[in-house]
Amino acid sequence: MEKLTLIKVGGKIVEEEETLRNLLNDFSQVEGYKVLVHGGGRSATKLAAQLGIESKMVGGRRITDADMLRVVTMVYGGLVNKNIVAGLQALGINALGLTGADMNLMRSDKRPVGEVDYGFVGNVKEVNADLLASLIYQDIVPVLAPLTHDKQGHMLNTNADTIAGEAAKALAKHFEVTLMFCFEKKGVLKDENDDESVIPEIDRTAFRQYVEAGVIQGGMIPKLENSFQAIDAGVKQVIITQASDIHLGKGTRVF
Repeated sequence: MEKLTLIKVGGKIVEEEETLRNLLNDFSQVEGYKVLVHGGGRSATKLAAQLGIESKMVGGRRITDADMLRVVTMVYGGLVNKNIVAGLQALGINALGLTGADMNLMRSDKRPVGEVDYGFVGNVKEVNADLLASLIYQDIVPVLAPLTHDKQGHMLNTNADTIAGEAAKALAKHFEVTLMFCFEKKGVLKDENDDESVIPEIDRTAFRQYVEAGVIQGGMIPKLENSFQAIDAGVKQVIITQASDIHLGKGTRVF
């Protein structure tokens, strides 16, 4: 199988001109087939404020009412996505910006109301991997915005980590997939106060030991659990790293 690298980057990196330029230069050096998934939350919050729309968050997740849905659709599917695509075209990379609604690429169901009503937020149910793979085989680089649709005419705000994970799992039947999650650290750290204490590799046994010892805790636990779920679904490996190292293969390898 051909190799594919699917990279998820947070909003902060793609929302500022200098960090975006650096990211795209690094991304252009990643060899072989590739896909980029992006966020854009800070830009959405900023535009919402300018429009007099309050941003509501619960546990770090955005409440997406009808007004906020219009904002995130404009920002994620428009402003942020097309800035990335234009930047990649300038580097000679033939990129195509997509939401889940385009070509019925990713269909979701609206998240049921539980303790919290998240509003127009999608839980992914179906990924059109065959169509996405056909684009990739034509040397088109998909740039996926964190938006899906319900096939009933409604857009749904969808977590970018989820978009990346579901796309990687679906594409695993076509490619040998490496999924990369980029965040502010160089990888999973043995000591959160030492940025150089990167754990180079983690399998399930090591993961359990690190959790029991309190080395891995907080938000890193679900990130790694999601990584193992991706591997169970056929993804070759998951790498957790910082954006500036995506073309170097550095970081923590989860397998």
